[in-house]
Amino acid sequence: MIISSDPSDDHLAQQHPDDVDGETDVELRRTVAPVGCHGVRLDRVLSDLVPEFSRSYLQQLIEAGAVQLNGALVIKSSVKVKAGDSFAIELRPTPQSTAFKPEAMNLDVVFEDEHLLVVNKPAGLVVHPAPGNWNGTLLNGLLARDSQALSMPRAGIVHRLDKDTSGLMVVARNRQTMDRLVAMIAARTVSRQYLAIGHGAWRGAKTRQVELPIGRDPRNRLRMAVVDLQTSAGKLALTDISVVATNADYCLVHCRLHTGRTHQIRVHMAALGHCLVADETYGGKPAGRLERQGLHACKLAFTHPMTDAHLSFESGLPADMAQALAELGLVYN
Repeated sequence: MIISSDPSDDHLAQQHPDDVDGETDVELRRTVAPVGCHGVRLDRVLSDLVPEFSRSYLQQLIEAGAVQLNGALVIKSSVKVKAGDSFAIELRPTPQSTAFKPEAMNLDVVFEDEHLLVVNKPAGLVVHPAPGNWNGTLLNGLLARDSQALSMPRAGIVHRLDKDTSGLMVVARNRQTMDRLVAMIAARTVSRQYLAIGHGAWRGAKTRQVELPIGRDPRNRLRMAVVDLQTSAGKLALTDISVVATNADYCLVHCRLHTGRTHQIRVHMAALGHCLVADETYGGKPAGRLERQGLHACKLAFTHPMTDAHLSFESGLPADMAQALAELGLVYN
């Protein structure tokens, strides 16, 4: 819904939902919808054009009358945008927006060209700002490293690893590459492989294909779980898991993702009775002096979205997981 209104900047400045103290520390952002946004919902378009704010926050701005579309106030997030539409958005700093600041950090970049880069992420590094981690993230480091990242949604990040998962990630350096990588991941043409240390001796077939749907755990909204799609919201999830080494108490497995659900390997391994070592969220306990979940993204392979070259990268086990294997009596070649 668009309502006629005084299109002046002063009118917008009175409408911000957080303006409870009469403060005026606001920014009026003007932008234009690109061709690729034609027919897309307003809130989704703004989340791409103003990536330092969350979509839910931008929805609040729209509902509060802080957004103009082609000079008229718009108060429904579902309005469809046309290519070339102009926007004026009143913005106020929030924890989310101030989190999108460059922070110099040493990133382990294993490949880089003008279109993309591949990063070997250490355990403990959060990928994207979120409550409790508004700075010191991979996104902050990317913003400091590459000026192009400032104009990219989420600084070009197209997939994530959990904070305590180490290993390889691909990051786009321009919007065309980003769009193609997102499409490739959705089409399952990006190969992502992991090594994981689990509790318990591996039983049964050496290789198992696990196809169990994953959704939010109805008993604990902070976790994911295998769910019944007839009664709970969730999505199909498919993982190939092969044992690499095992003994009476632990196992080392190789996992290949076919889908990319939140905590997919952690949930599937727990469902098989092999909670990851030190993954307390899903029932694991520290062992072999490993204090974070025993999961490492060891291989990443895909066709370059712009050059069609085949790219394949491998990352050896980090020191803490290698040490854990030695102490747990698991041999990995």
